[in-house]
Formats: sequence, C-alpha cells, structure tokens
Amino acid sequence: MVSKTNSNKQRLKRHKRVRAKIFGTAERPRLNVFRSLSNIYAQVIDDVTGTTLVSASSLEKGFEGNGGNSEAARKVGLMIAERAKEKGISSVVFDRGGYLYHGRVKELAEGAREGGLQF
Repeated sequence: MVSKTNSNKQRLKRHKRVRAKIFGTAERPRLNVFRSLSNIYAQVIDDVTGTTLVSASSLEKGFEGNGGNSEAARKVGLMIAERAKEKGISSVVFDRGGYLYHGRVKELAEGAREGGLQF
C-alpha cells in the first residue's frame, strides 16, 4: 500500500534545517513567514530575547481582499516593512519557514524589499 506523505511534516523538517543556520539578533532580526491555505502571516523576531518585534497578517481588520493569494502576500510584505521602519529596523534575515521561495513567499519578500527592508 502506498502511503501519502505528510507535507507539513516535510516542511517542518526543512524549517528545522533552515533555522539551524538562521539566527536573528537585535541589530538584524529574523523575518519569519507562515502561510496557510487562506492567509499569510509575517513576524520580525529577535531570537536573543525571544520576542516578536513587529507582526502583520492578512487577517487584520484593515486588510482588504482575499488573504490567500500573491497580491495579499505583497500587501503583507509592505505592511511588515512599514511597521519595521517605524520601530527603527532596516535590515533583517529572511526565514522562509521551510516553504519554497516561490509564489506567495516570494511575493511577501519582494513586498518587504519594496517597502525598504534590506535582506
């Protein structure tokens, strides 16, 4: 019998591998991405203290449109960049969260770069 692979389990394995190499500091925090089927979320995290400095998602009240497409991902990228700039963060380390750098993850990254974040 052929068993179906658990794609989230595989993603978590990739995420562990990525996180072994990526670490966010106060000077250069980590921009973490999580995507579900219907929404996308981004956080800027200082791993030294273990705190979330800034967050944005497609679930917020002021957000318009569908949260599960690439257009929404770009908007979330712009939002996270704007909020990070307000906190004085200009440079981050990008953590793709075990996802391929393609589609919504790539759009979020390009939106954050467009908003002024450096990575």
